[in-house]
Amino acid sequence: MIQLSLIGIGTGNPDHVTLQAIRAINAADVILLPRKGENKADLADLRRTILADHLTGPARVVEFDLPVRDAATPDYLDGVNDWHDAIAATWAGLIAEHAPNGGRVALLVWGDPSLYDSTLRIAKRLRAAGLEMSVEVVPGLTSLQLLTAVHAIPLNDLGAPVVITTGRQIRDHGWPAGADTVAVMLDGNSSFQAVPPEGISIWWAAYLGMPMQIMDHGPLADTGPRIIAARAAARAEHGWIMDIYLMRRTA
Repeated sequence: MIQLSLIGIGTGNPDHVTLQAIRAINAADVILLPRKGENKADLADLRRTILADHLTGPARVVEFDLPVRDAATPDYLDGVNDWHDAIAATWAGLIAEHAPNGGRVALLVWGDPSLYDSTLRIAKRLRAAGLEMSVEVVPGLTSLQLLTAVHAIPLNDLGAPVVITTGRQIRDHGWPAGADTVAVMLDGNSSFQAVPPEGISIWWAAYLGMPMQIMDHGPLADTGPRIIAARAAARAEHGWIMDIYLMRRTA
């Protein structure tokens, strides 16, 4: 029996790691640490820093190269599913090699395993393939929580609904019906440009919790162009960017 521990580690600040996460790290027999290429070496380095600071147990740390999604696949969902199949196969091989007799296998998950992260879906593939396994989720701070914290705003207006969605959905379908507040994740194309800006305010941040954190907010018509320029400059400097924003209808 494998116990798979999916441990949320926050968004880039080692102080985000909870006591529960530290206990789970030190209960593991094997910790799988993904590498996402040179452009995203910062993400692997953060995981290494967390383990250097908190790992006192006997776990073996096994680094591996994460499969790359084929962006040329015509259908987006087909491409993502193929990518998740490849990641699941990689996990299965590593578990078979490093935990052949069972035990506790851990992965440190950026943010939280439940919010726009596919770790749980990939784990489900291992079960479907016949691996005898239980799954433990250790929650972590999310970019959405950090976004509202750094801007010191509530997620919702009083009694008003919130939609959490992706940049692709905003580009394809526009402002979600019935929503006063829209939080947008996984947006590499500044999809707020698809929204008529009148009466909309935006709160944006990138690299939340990391030393290079940047943020901006204001009326969408004025702030949107500044965000586009800041994203381009940050990506050029660091080679990658992860950002999130919240838009709200304002009086």
